[in-house]
Amino acid sequence: MKSSNCRPATESQSSDKASTGSPAFPGKAADQKNLLRSRFKRPRFAEVEAFSASLPFDRRLYRQDIRGSAAHARMLQSVGLLNSREAKAIQAGLREIEREIEAGQFRFDIADEDIHLAIERRLTEKIGAAGAKLHTARSRNDQVALDLRLYLRDEIKELLSLLAALVQALAKLARDHTETVMPGYTHLQRAQPISLAHHLLAYIEMFKRDRERLEQTRARTDVMPLGAGAIAATTLPIDRKAVARELGFRQMSANSIDAVGDRDFVLDFLSAAAILAVHLSRMAEEIILWSTEEFGFVELPDEFSTGSSMMPQKKNPDLLELIRAKSGRICGNLAAMLVVMKGLPLGYNSDLQEDKERVFDTLDTLKPILSLMAQLWPRITFRTEAMAAAAGGFCLATDLAEYLVTRGVPFRDAHEAIGRLVKELSAAKRSLSEVTLGELQKVSPAFGPEVLKMLTPEQSLRRRRVVGGPAPETVRRQLAQLCRKSDPWLEKS
Repeated sequence: MKSSNCRPATESQSSDKASTGSPAFPGKAADQKNLLRSRFKRPRFAEVEAFSASLPFDRRLYRQDIRGSAAHARMLQSVGLLNSREAKAIQAGLREIEREIEAGQFRFDIADEDIHLAIERRLTEKIGAAGAKLHTARSRNDQVALDLRLYLRDEIKELLSLLAALVQALAKLARDHTETVMPGYTHLQRAQPISLAHHLLAYIEMFKRDRERLEQTRARTDVMPLGAGAIAATTLPIDRKAVARELGFRQMSANSIDAVGDRDFVLDFLSAAAILAVHLSRMAEEIILWSTEEFGFVELPDEFSTGSSMMPQKKNPDLLELIRAKSGRICGNLAAMLVVMKGLPLGYNSDLQEDKERVFDTLDTLKPILSLMAQLWPRITFRTEAMAAAAGGFCLATDLAEYLVTRGVPFRDAHEAIGRLVKELSAAKRSLSEVTLGELQKVSPAFGPEVLKMLTPEQSLRRRRVVGGPAPETVRRQLAQLCRKSDPWLEKS
């Protein structure tokens, strides 16, 4: 078949025209050349063909499909189901097809239904009868499970790399800000002094759990389903172990029914991605809050901000707002796939065709978010004076209560006494930084003169040396421990 300028390898809308100028949904003529229609007397309606086809989106699996087919062909040769001439022709034909797709010269035809039949059809056109032997001992049911596992295994690795870049950016900032004081918040109310580094390390902890979930998902994805056939494997003498070794799978599926109907690995991935997206959304929300005049903790870089069409003074955090919103899209993909799976009987059902768009959309949404966040953090301007000022005032109330505890006062009594002091000062529009020793001793005679030296956010921060606390020495020790583990996440920070 002569190559022509055709639809590219990237996804396109199903209403596109094929390169030959024929309709993308050609109906009877295309249906007659469909590899799967020999059992039927009449062709499908064009609308059914268009509705059923996954080719407009699953074509992105072409590399994995070719890689799996090549391994399958080598195995068929090794067990005597293909001769060497046929195997060589198949391998050469598959390489040519991959080059055609990458060059945008492959003619995708909606009648092929999916990427698997599209490649098989083209291979047979190229090499004849040998191409028709490639599908020996294989079904599209185990073939698509293989392709998606190969694809997701590679994509999770890329996600982990993008997540590592974000963690490295946060760790570098943390090292620069171990003594940058800011208020910690509970209920979005100022609570106690912490450091910016301690706040950033909280996100690193969240992302470490995300990494763990993604790695576990990748391990559960790393299972080779090929050989399961349609549902009951095959009577032919195939060598599943050889295919698994060639494709780098650590395990093989143990049950042919489960192998074709299992999409737990997809749910695992969508779940891990949704939790990661929620973490990124929370991060985006905090930066949005910090950039408001009400907080005034940060200034966003111009390159990551948007202006207003009406108000010339505005510097809007549109990127962060979209990140916050797109987390809902990723969570929605998880919900959609859970609903797809909840009522399915065992074995393959065409409902599972919905898995790929959910996976593709999640990856296409999540990867740029991770990349942009990693580039944003180092460019943020931190207004450290405003952060330190916000960490004073009544944020030191707990320090006073804990001081009394060290003097033998029961914590509940100390809590009540300091609460009364805060109420009086608040009514007088004064803060704890203005309180005198005499006023403190009226609250409790246990207060000594040294307490006044403690009433600064910086002193409060330094005393919080408990493991997991925000004291600069504790945070530095935590960062050093992370590095001593030779963690690749921090090797560049």
